Amino acid sequence: MLVWFVYDIVEDRPRRKISEKAIELGLQRVQKSVFLGNVEETTADELLLYSDQMINEEEDSVYMFPMCQEDFKKIEILGQAFDKAMANNELKTLFL
Repeated sequence: MLVWFVYDIVEDRPRRKISEKAIELGLQRVQKSVFLGNVEETTADELLLYSDQMINEEEDSVYMFPMCQEDFKKIEILGQAFDKAMANNELKTLFL
């Protein structure tokens, strides 16, 4: 399942912990508070449950948007781009 994971979290500690968890679960950071990746539905659920435990619902926001492959292929990017193949698990190894 291809998902966008986006948050606006006030406190540093939960923000850092959630970003670390997103990366650990296979999402790629595309901006400071925006992640993208192709993950199993159970993995997406795990990240949402973890985030729910970490945030303050009075001041924080967390969003997860599923996206179909057809729409993902239509993404237009201006400026600094993320690696679409890597985010979509099409690229298994990246040599630098």
